[in-house]
Amino acid sequence: MSLGLPVAATVNCSDNTGAKNLYIISVKGIKGRLNRLPSACVGDMVMATVKKGKPDLRKKVMPAVIVRQRKPWRRKDGVYMYFEGSAITGPIGKECADLWPRIASAANAIV
Repeated sequence: MSLGLPVAATVNCSDNTGAKNLYIISVKGIKGRLNRLPSACVGDMVMATVKKGKPDLRKKVMPAVIVRQRKPWRRKDGVYMYFEGSAITGPIGKECADLWPRIASAANAIV
């Protein structure tokens, strides 16, 4: 999969938590290489902080799951997939739905 969201990326959050923008500070499960920024793709868990949103959510580190990305990635059947944004309100990727079934139950479509 193409890694579309590096560390220090700002993503939109449209679920019902009250957060508007999230700032990615690390990616779970990435060991790393010297001078290479860890990046996330659909289905990855990241640690993020809230940049815009409710005041009680700001200045705290919290986990988040990437469900959509704009950068195209290639699936095994040869199809290239990409989304317009990175919010939970629209359809989510099949890769994320397989790893996170509770997120898949909240989404309105799985692509």
